Amino acid sequence: MNVSEAVAARVSVRAFKPDPVPGALLRELLEAAHRAPSGGNLQPWRVHAVAGAPLEALKAKVGANLGGEQPEYDVYPENLWDPFRTRRFECGEDLYATIGIPRDDKPARLRQLFKNTQFFGAPVGLFFSLDRKLGPPQWADVGMYMQTLMLLAVEAGLATCAQEFWARYPKTVGDFLSLPDDHMLFSGMALGYADPSEPINSLRTRRDPFDVWADMRGFD
Repeated sequence: MNVSEAVAARVSVRAFKPDPVPGALLRELLEAAHRAPSGGNLQPWRVHAVAGAPLEALKAKVGANLGGEQPEYDVYPENLWDPFRTRRFECGEDLYATIGIPRDDKPARLRQLFKNTQFFGAPVGLFFSLDRKLGPPQWADVGMYMQTLMLLAVEAGLATCAQEFWARYPKTVGDFLSLPDDHMLFSGMALGYADPSEPINSLRTRRDPFDVWADMRGFD
């Protein structure tokens, strides 16, 4: 598989098989992703991987507090505007349509949302944090590490779902991982083997045409 194929194949998977991921394979992927770029080679990411009994303990703890905590940051700006508002709306509608949940069934939508707390059944939960004194450029660096890892996972036959949802549980996760006070939780990620029999994994989010978001000048 080449890079173009991995980019085309990567999707956010929300239903996983229970099959465990070998620790040696996961470490290989995490180390390979460490070649991701970062401004000034700061390498600001800190990564925690959780599986087995520790993962089950964390899921139980978070599942007992579905109300969440004071978020670490706002995932989306307040009063999101177009075209971003429409893109987010369409993504949500398309996702719930795959599993037959209508817009007015709010309890069912919440139950699906809180499957995030269970990593959608994935056998591996990953968390990404960075020093609080770092800024938006370093947040972008962490994102590049995550994207590199997700593409390497595709190459290895694995699937992922990046989860900014975990910003809702900074204290619970921070205490569980023994994060130092000067580190903030940036994101989580579910990792494992996709369950192709689950309809929710059929979702392919829409992309705008090239001319909507790109401009090229000075080319033949």
